[in-house]
Amino acid sequence: MLNKIKEFFGFDIKEEKYLLVDDPFFGKVAKEKAPDKWVRSTCGYCGVGCGLYIGVKNSDPVYVKGDPDHPVNRGTLCPKGLSEHEMVRAPSRLPGAMIKRDGKFEQVSWDEAFKKVSDKFKEVQAKYGKRSVAVISTGQLLTEEFYTLGKFVQLGLETNNYDGNTTLCMASAVMGYKQSFGSDGPPGCYEDFSHAEVIMLIGANIADNHPILKLHIARNKQVRGKKPTIIVVDPRHSKTANMADIYLPIKPRTDLAFINGLCYIIWEQGWMDEKFIKERTVGYREFIKNIQKYPPQEVAHITGIDVKTLYEVARLYAGARAAMSAWTMGVNQSAMGTDTVSAIVNLALMTGNLGKPGGSPMSITGQCNAMGTRESGFTSSIPGYRNFASAEDRREYANIVGVPEELVPTARGYAYPQIIEAIEKGEIKALWVVATNPLVSYPDQNRLRKALEKLEILVVQDSFMSDTAELADVLFGAATWSEKTGTYTNSERRCNLAKKSVPNYKDSKSDFEIVVEFSKHFEGKYELLFNGWSKPEDAFEEWKRVSKGRLCDYSGMTYEKIEKLGGIQWPCNEEHPEGTPRLYYEGMKTRNEEGKPKFVFADWFPMEENICTSFPLILNTGRTVEQFHTRTKTGTIKILEDLAPEAWIELNSKDAEKLQVKSGDRISLSSPRGKVDNVVVRVTEAVREGTVFVPFHFNTQLVNTLTQSLFDPKSYEPNYKQTAVQLHSEKVPDGIKLKEEEISGALGYQEQESAIEKILDKERVGSV
Repeated sequence: MLNKIKEFFGFDIKEEKYLLVDDPFFGKVAKEKAPDKWVRSTCGYCGVGCGLYIGVKNSDPVYVKGDPDHPVNRGTLCPKGLSEHEMVRAPSRLPGAMIKRDGKFEQVSWDEAFKKVSDKFKEVQAKYGKRSVAVISTGQLLTEEFYTLGKFVQLGLETNNYDGNTTLCMASAVMGYKQSFGSDGPPGCYEDFSHAEVIMLIGANIADNHPILKLHIARNKQVRGKKPTIIVVDPRHSKTANMADIYLPIKPRTDLAFINGLCYIIWEQGWMDEKFIKERTVGYREFIKNIQKYPPQEVAHITGIDVKTLYEVARLYAGARAAMSAWTMGVNQSAMGTDTVSAIVNLALMTGNLGKPGGSPMSITGQCNAMGTRESGFTSSIPGYRNFASAEDRREYANIVGVPEELVPTARGYAYPQIIEAIEKGEIKALWVVATNPLVSYPDQNRLRKALEKLEILVVQDSFMSDTAELADVLFGAATWSEKTGTYTNSERRCNLAKKSVPNYKDSKSDFEIVVEFSKHFEGKYELLFNGWSKPEDAFEEWKRVSKGRLCDYSGMTYEKIEKLGGIQWPCNEEHPEGTPRLYYEGMKTRNEEGKPKFVFADWFPMEENICTSFPLILNTGRTVEQFHTRTKTGTIKILEDLAPEAWIELNSKDAEKLQVKSGDRISLSSPRGKVDNVVVRVTEAVREGTVFVPFHFNTQLVNTLTQSLFDPKSYEPNYKQTAVQLHSEKVPDGIKLKEEEISGALGYQEQESAIEKILDKERVGSV
């Protein structure tokens, strides 16, 4: 029987048909559930980019299992990937085009929906100007769809007020790379996890958010013959911290000071790679002058990490043959995220950890195709990492695609938070939201919702009835994963093929089809931009021409080659026909003027929103392995909902004692911006006294009601991670009280005077 069960769950997935069993008890179940065929594809959740097979029966997806031949996941999948098929026919799916009439949505023909929206967009633009229409996109579309959408928005609607929800998670990594290398693009790859002697994870809870990457770390011993030293830097003792040889419970938002301090020690002790610095970097002397502000004693005071540990970490990192730093939202989602990314690059440059196996500063993206939109999406740059301000770049792009040069924007438009502010001010009157759900994901929810009320039309294009979709005037019901073919590019620049395996849900259309058909309602735009395009591969072929010769070169790729190789890492061209694992190896120039990586110094500064007597704790937000983003995909999957059906608050035992609560009790949280009730308590030592953690996925306990409208001034990424809050329990309704003398010492570095009142008086987006 066990062998037959193994056949059922562990068949050779290279076979086209599912293996059936003859056991009279088990065989009947197997035959009823056996897929008719298996389609090789790629996961559509996070930025890891796992290969998988979709089992199809009667034109529906019924199973998913990992692809053992795919280099990213080698047959394994996380809980979300294993249950991904269950969201494809979810009851929350949108059936097609819909228009709201008398407060209720009615399904209509696509032509009627397109005409209503196009007429309104034209009316708004005629009255208020082209830029009065804005678009907020996503990291969930296929690259072909990103390219098509961006081209239409910028050159068809002629508005450059276009950005994506990737600004909420990856914009600081983008800007940090641009500061240091002159271009976006992660320089490392997953293979580096298997080659590094030292791996430092900074604000990166990969065990919850990117669990498959743990397998690459686990392979390190097999590859090198011994286990790597793992250093985890995080205010919260996450699941990832359980992997650590050295866990550093750093004080919230002090990672920039920490990295600067390591660089100081490496300089002081002479542990730097002088040859690498001299031959392959610029800006070192000026950097060393500035780094003198961060001696170990000062950094220990700021970060809470003792001097002895700082020296030990610096010694391990600098002394390793290959050391790797990886980070996610704990670094990016900060008012100083961009500069912290450049600081991590500085550490790599000082120690020669760039462009070699095991040596890299590696950002890990959050969404399945965040990289695709960064390269091709036409949001913060012209496709192919071209600069809006460069006449040469604008001319080159226009000539490649055959459009008038004057049609290409000369500057980036508003970033995501600036779009919201412009709606508040009445500059933007029409908004088109594509595959994102800001009514859960965006900070300072009360402010956002008031802004959206000022729109003359809200159009939402999504596969699911999200919180934001419920507010829309018009819905474009889109096809989702498994219903369309195209490419995703993961965190290591690997372009993977995702295949259509089942028919579209009801009358939904792919995002590619929606944009191309919508363009036909704007006179001459289809003929100018998409003439002859009928399938996503048409967009991919143009994207290959657009990217040729650029850092993100796809020109050597085909769908067939991508599938055969299990994905291809760009640049892929005649010189590198099977792709390039790492960037900036010896001899490869960067895209800044000097052609070399640049040391970029930035000062650390205390949090803007400090604790005070009214709000004495710091809220940290994040994700959990069971749910994805705002649960539009995972919220209807029973096994995932059973595992994590609602938000919770992680509370230190000392704070729980002050509130007189225990695990399982329910409390409320408040900030200067609002209140969230009925959050279940988990008492744990995973968070330090004075700090709490709440996952952000849940609209029933909408934690982003509390978070602040504070953004990185360079990337415009929100500062989600540090919000001053108060907690209220049934027994202690007024919350935790601190004496004035306790405030400055509670987390070790706050100023006596709270900045809360100042923040409430400011328009934070405008101030950046």
